Amino acid sequence: MERTCGNGTLRAIDAGKKVTLIGWVSKRRNLGSLVFIDLRDRTGTVQVTFDETMAEKVKDVRNEYILSVTGTVTLRKDANPKMETGEIEIHCEDVTFVNSAETLPIDLSDNSTSSEDTRLKYRYLDLRRPSLQKNMILRHKICMIARNVLDEKGFIEVETPILAKSTPEGARDYLVPSRIYNGKFWALPQSPQIYKQLLMVGGMEKYFQIARCFRDEDLRADRQPEFTQIDIEMSFGDEDTIFSVVEDLMKAIFKGVKNHDLEDHFVRMPWEECMKRFGTDKPDLRFGNEIQDLTDLFTDSGFAVFADTANNPKGMIGALKFENMQDKYSRKGLDALQQFVKAGFKAHALAYLKMADGVLSGSVVKPLSEEEKAAVVERLSMKDGDLVFIIADQARITQAALGALRVRIAHEQNLIQREDNYKFLWVTNFPMFEYSEEEERWVAAHHPFTAPNECDVDKLMSDPEHCYSRAYDLVLNGYELLSGSIRIHDQALQEKVFEAIGLSPEKAKERFGFFIDAFRYGTPPHGGVGIGLERLTMVLAGTDNIRDVVAFPTTNSSLDLMSDAPGTVDEEQLKVLGIEISEKQ
Repeated sequence: MERTCGNGTLRAIDAGKKVTLIGWVSKRRNLGSLVFIDLRDRTGTVQVTFDETMAEKVKDVRNEYILSVTGTVTLRKDANPKMETGEIEIHCEDVTFVNSAETLPIDLSDNSTSSEDTRLKYRYLDLRRPSLQKNMILRHKICMIARNVLDEKGFIEVETPILAKSTPEGARDYLVPSRIYNGKFWALPQSPQIYKQLLMVGGMEKYFQIARCFRDEDLRADRQPEFTQIDIEMSFGDEDTIFSVVEDLMKAIFKGVKNHDLEDHFVRMPWEECMKRFGTDKPDLRFGNEIQDLTDLFTDSGFAVFADTANNPKGMIGALKFENMQDKYSRKGLDALQQFVKAGFKAHALAYLKMADGVLSGSVVKPLSEEEKAAVVERLSMKDGDLVFIIADQARITQAALGALRVRIAHEQNLIQREDNYKFLWVTNFPMFEYSEEEERWVAAHHPFTAPNECDVDKLMSDPEHCYSRAYDLVLNGYELLSGSIRIHDQALQEKVFEAIGLSPEKAKERFGFFIDAFRYGTPPHGGVGIGLERLTMVLAGTDNIRDVVAFPTTNSSLDLMSDAPGTVDEEQLKVLGIEISEKQ
């Protein structure tokens, strides 16, 4: 019963070969004296023909039965161009039943009519779908290419602990109670951050790991509570060195899995510029329609809403222009966009302008002077058919709302060329800190081991709002593909950063004592990245659902419907751990 090849590997050149195949029945057609069965395995599907001497043996076969078939590869008279093996079929000479199957509770077609929750409950069956199997193979290929490329560049793969100490800075930890040390807890790592930096202290110089990470945070469509990073750290290099390694890695991956050649060097853009032009730090560069700043045009305006915003140091009047689109949105459609920016981003209002026959119309035409209208037309290079959206609000609200509106309209109006269109962007010079209203203090925007720009070191305590860091993200088609930074390697500077985020020496010692101590013994300059494997695979697979590239994913509410996890545990187990369950506060 040993098979000789994969079902999906056979082609016209194999005609005349005798083969033994094993797989699942994906389709069965009974024409009386002839029976046709599509036999599927991981490599693909092939048609098997059973003549009248063999048809009786498979008369009771149903979908998802497993068969072993021995036969000869023959050319089909009616080739099927929709199948990769469509030029040939197998003329069955012997068949063996390997196993039967009950009627499946889900539809296995790639256009499955089963709900996602049902498919997640029966994920072990859902994984038989060809599209999911291709995604798992794609993920595997990405990992293998990454390992080979990094090995060639002198990186060493090192595993770091899964059970570690909780360091509650940033996302929440998953905690694991210790049975031996009652009342104490391990934490599952949010990333190998501390350990990979300690590997640099240990002289490893170049490290990587296909690392499992865990974050107990609110979920989004492109996140899971546990995920995988291609984790990289290296000593004695700067941003240019790290960017070069990552770009070479991406070129190899895209060439290896898509046969697609990427540009020689990826575009770089400071965070502040990125926010002004796109309203987000993960912009999609596959289309234009950037945010235009109109603030300076309205400092002396008679329209109070615009004048007040223009004269507010934190205000901004921003605009988006879309060509040949003035008839694309009805009044109802414009109201939906208005609600989108108000509800999602707390913007005061969304104004619009249209141009036809050289004349402006729209919601803010009346309060604007002729000079202001002319200035807007000139600034935006407006032409007949153009549609312009304007928001006047606090700068961050204006930018965020217009940035999201830009993406929404691009998707609604099909402005994005999707096929093999990959636009990478390095976003650099992120803010060092962000203010937490909940904690009433400045916290690390990236993590507290990120180095500040040298010119901003003196601002750590005096002006944290305008202190920028050596952190960087790599963005691909609107997804944050990786985050990274040059790390602090000087003990005194690390202590200063801890102080800036309100960590006393005692508290810092309690949380990171072993880490701080390590800096006393000759820490090299170092930096690195963590590449999101699921997001990278998602983009390459052409899906916007992260669950399509994870073998056993959870729902958006962090539930595993297949195993019914998380679940309860026996009272006896809790007693051993010294834990009691109380009402959630």
